[in-house]
Amino acid sequence: MEVGIYTPNPSPLPQGEKGQKIRVGEQVVTEEAIASELQYHPAEQMEAAWQAAATSLVIKTLLEQRATERGITAATEEERTALLLEQELIVPEPTEEQCQHYFHSNRARFHTPVLLAVSHILLPAAPDDMPQRDQQRILAAQLLRQLQADPGSFAALAQQYSACPSSGQGGSLGQLPKGQTVAEFERQVWLLPVGLCANPVETRFGFHLVRVDQRVEGEPLEYQHVATRIRQYLHEQVTRRALSQYLQVLGAEIGVEGIAFNAAGSPLMQ
Repeated sequence: MEVGIYTPNPSPLPQGEKGQKIRVGEQVVTEEAIASELQYHPAEQMEAAWQAAATSLVIKTLLEQRATERGITAATEEERTALLLEQELIVPEPTEEQCQHYFHSNRARFHTPVLLAVSHILLPAAPDDMPQRDQQRILAAQLLRQLQADPGSFAALAQQYSACPSSGQGGSLGQLPKGQTVAEFERQVWLLPVGLCANPVETRFGFHLVRVDQRVEGEPLEYQHVATRIRQYLHEQVTRRALSQYLQVLGAEIGVEGIAFNAAGSPLMQ
């Protein structure tokens, strides 16, 4: 599904709730400002893009007003916001007990990656070239039958037919961790046992005849190897919650009108 990016145009934009102007304290967030901000908030529907853009500007205005109230100055808006949050945002560090609890409650997440040694024969076909794809599909089936009858012919067939540079190594891609190949290839291949795949693997590049030469399963990691990662993750979670609560309180203190203000939905929370 295509996701559109909205840019300012002469057509009417959505208004605030019940046609109200959006206000932060005494300051109005203008329709022109929201229109300019829309380009940074892609969404499938105009209303969602408008809501995200308006919310972003409300948060920006809240922080600007609070920084002015506190007498905070800086060379850039980002530095000014950072100084403000450094003064006002209270984020407790995760305790050792919390980190240990998270580790033991999510034990399956902490493993060394599965490693595969894979060889393949790529029969190329452009995604939109249906006649070529049909032809290569037929060839893939023929070669697969040949490989099933004579597994030792894989390297020779790779050198003869494969469009991948790995053909010079008999089709060998070497040892692969996850994330090194295109998603549609990875989704299928990482589920395979050792040996020749019973069916061609189709991707945007064409058809792959795949052989898993070795599979090394991930090993459980001990706590000391992931403690820093867990502490950082928990700190980020607490920071997002604290920031969301801070902005909601700030919105209540300064006053936000004309929009259903939900700080948790802002890109600042991502």
